[in-house]
Amino acid sequence: MTACSARNAQFRLLLVMPGHQLARKAGEMGFRSWSLVDGSRIEPESLARLEEVSEEVLRADFTDEQALREAVGGAARAHDLDVVIHCGHGDSVLPVVREAWRLGLTRNPPRVHEQLRTGAHGTPVPVGTPRVSVETLTVDGTHHLVGITAQRTTGPPDFHVTGHLHPAPLDEAAQRAVAAEVVGLLTASGYRSGPAHTQVALLPLGPRVVSCRTQLGGDRIPLLIEVARGFDPERAVLAGLLGTRPEVGPAARYAEVGFFLLPEGELETYTGTEEIAVTPWVRGARFPYSAGDWVAPVGDRRNRRAYVVVEGDTPQLTRERIEDARRDLVTAIRPTER
Repeated sequence: MTACSARNAQFRLLLVMPGHQLARKAGEMGFRSWSLVDGSRIEPESLARLEEVSEEVLRADFTDEQALREAVGGAARAHDLDVVIHCGHGDSVLPVVREAWRLGLTRNPPRVHEQLRTGAHGTPVPVGTPRVSVETLTVDGTHHLVGITAQRTTGPPDFHVTGHLHPAPLDEAAQRAVAAEVVGLLTASGYRSGPAHTQVALLPLGPRVVSCRTQLGGDRIPLLIEVARGFDPERAVLAGLLGTRPEVGPAARYAEVGFFLLPEGELETYTGTEEIAVTPWVRGARFPYSAGDWVAPVGDRRNRRAYVVVEGDTPQLTRERIEDARRDLVTAIRPTER
């Protein structure tokens, strides 16, 4: 065991609703980590993977605030935890943070999360306004920009999100303006430690924060950053717990994730996943369906479960490669509704 991993092994984490990738990397880095989940909010496949890489998977009803807080407190006593991290979002965040703060297992008081939740919402943004997401990592109160990622959408009239492109193709002035808006919000809130995923609308008069969540970005955005920059945000979050500041280099290429945009209905047959998986520029793909499964409509977040991640030298090239992968996936879906 290296000196670093030996030191990390003394550090005990409770990860609340983590992705299995984060829990796996915690183990690889030498941390001991337990996972706390609501079984009704996690897919069986993801739960099984989480069980493989966690010390133990603990369960609680996240709709019951008292039971959730008791689960956090019980884990802290049983495993002598050093820190509690909520890796998701929604109504369960504040109960977890309140209990963690009471126990001295988080550096961010509940008021910080409350302020970020309310401070990021102002005048409604017009539908169709271009948006980017900004990933930051705060270490000892200093906010570090990890990257800016652009949304891909269906365009008018619905502007459903169809994927993400990293890095966002913005000029330097726009990047500085977006970063300043996000860092200003985090600073004003008093946020001390951890990742943040902030959505920003690019309005004609300047950027405006739409939402801010104290978590890593979803939709495989961390993988896009790793492919484009050679920087792993998940490992950086874990290293940041011990005071290590991120060193993010420039992007060497573009990376894009595209959802497969399947129509709503019951999946009957599909082909093409094997060909997609072995395509040289594909860096990740998932098709978590079997015959008989129901597929959510485009615009429903559940439709994002099936995706492909590609790399390329230009945004146009990654877009074309996403479209190629979508054509390679051939499905027969019988129209049904739920």
